[in-house]
Amino acid sequence: MRFFKNRYYQPLSGKHSEDRVSDEKDGLKANLKENVQKVKEMLGGSDDIIVREFRIGKDGDLKTAIIYTDGLIDESAVQNFILESLMFHIQKGDMSAEESSFSRLKDSVLTVADLKEFSDYSTLFSSLLSGNVIFLLDGYPQGLALGMKGGKDRGVTEATVENTVRGPKEAYSESLRTNTALLRRIINDQNLWFETKKLGTVTKTNVSIAYIKGIANNKVVEEVRKRLDRIEIDSILETGYVEELIQDETYTPFPTIFHTERPDVTAANLLEGRVAIFVDGSPNALLVPSLFVQFFQTADDYYQRADITTLLRFLRFVGFFIALLGPSLYIAITTFHQEMLPTPLLLNLAAQREGVPFPAFVEALLMEVTFEILREAGVRMPKTIGQAVSIVGTLVIGTAAVDAGIVSAAMVIVVAITAISSFIVSSFNLSISVRMLRFIFMGLAASFGLFGIIVGLIALTLHLCSLRSFGVPYMSPFGPFIAEDQKDAILRMPRWRLFSRPRLISQKNVEREDTASPKPPNSRK
Repeated sequence: MRFFKNRYYQPLSGKHSEDRVSDEKDGLKANLKENVQKVKEMLGGSDDIIVREFRIGKDGDLKTAIIYTDGLIDESAVQNFILESLMFHIQKGDMSAEESSFSRLKDSVLTVADLKEFSDYSTLFSSLLSGNVIFLLDGYPQGLALGMKGGKDRGVTEATVENTVRGPKEAYSESLRTNTALLRRIINDQNLWFETKKLGTVTKTNVSIAYIKGIANNKVVEEVRKRLDRIEIDSILETGYVEELIQDETYTPFPTIFHTERPDVTAANLLEGRVAIFVDGSPNALLVPSLFVQFFQTADDYYQRADITTLLRFLRFVGFFIALLGPSLYIAITTFHQEMLPTPLLLNLAAQREGVPFPAFVEALLMEVTFEILREAGVRMPKTIGQAVSIVGTLVIGTAAVDAGIVSAAMVIVVAITAISSFIVSSFNLSISVRMLRFIFMGLAASFGLFGIIVGLIALTLHLCSLRSFGVPYMSPFGPFIAEDQKDAILRMPRWRLFSRPRLISQKNVEREDTASPKPPNSRK
């Protein structure tokens, strides 16, 4: 299977595919009946394609037709702004047959704002299957694509993954235009630009790039365009398809592209100089470039006071290290470094493990695998019973395992704290990365003790420092160290101190505001 243009691929040849491509590139005919018949044949007579043929003109001497996809258009708008305009006004004598030319209908009769003229079948099918109404007139080898998209969608609902205590609650939907409108409503600036491309040779999915002209780095915007243009795949169904095909590194457990379901988070990142990518049919937006520290930040960080935000960020980083190293530290200390424990605690742990037949590594492995199974089951089961099954299953299995002497009570506590800490990490993608790496560190601890953990941390740090996201070092502002950007990394300084954008993200317009503007009376820059 191929995913990129001009890469390890030789085009397949076939008479059917060549004929189909040739048919789509053909120009429209002047005969209306031929055009309608061609559309029906190319679409296999699908019953969701509605063809309405009728006559217009004072004497009804002009044949015309509209074609649309049932469920993708606003039928009331078709009735009010197309059929009524064409059939009622002209029939009443407002326009004679001679005056009913194609250009006159386009300019004076059809009361539709979004109207585009075309003359080939390729554009006809692309517009028809995208939710536009196709207008054809007998005697003219042109057609009109009338923008009347409608149909059912989920609408704007509350965010379900990125919950906040304070701030906006609305989240993206599966409609591309709804998502771009939500972003427009937040950023009322003419420099917010959108560029839309069609990806997927079969699905022809609309993919939109959003950035703020003058703030976003032009090199990043151009790189996004190039990577999207290189994609050659039959379908794009979600942002995950695009993310996997344009990311810098494939063989890494860490996400190098940030995704969000919140318009306010997207707007904040665009104002820092990032580029957003929307996919029609997906309730998420991709943000590039992305940094490691970005996955520890939430929308609430900027709606709460600076001191509260700083404390919460510290808790997230502490939770990250507990989720990553909790079981491995327990295995290393109880197996190789018992002298590090106080004597009463060591005796207590030894008494608990007296009847356990497995070493600490096998204990931890059994409990971690069991918990991952329960967590996945809770996600995949129906919502009404998924949470109950995961909670009850964890309690019952943990208690039964201790009573049966398979694991010690201390190990259950360690695994429970580790699991809870993994939920503190605000990004789900990063949380999955931690869960994967946890097993590697457990193996290193069981083999080499604390020495293995330290070597693993060094290797992990080197790997993180080698990553880039669209040319930007993944670990900035820590590596390379940028003192100016530390004010919004682990710490979050007061709002009036956040006067500059990240140095490596937006290299054109670094200042957020006039630094000479008045500061709070008791503040110092």
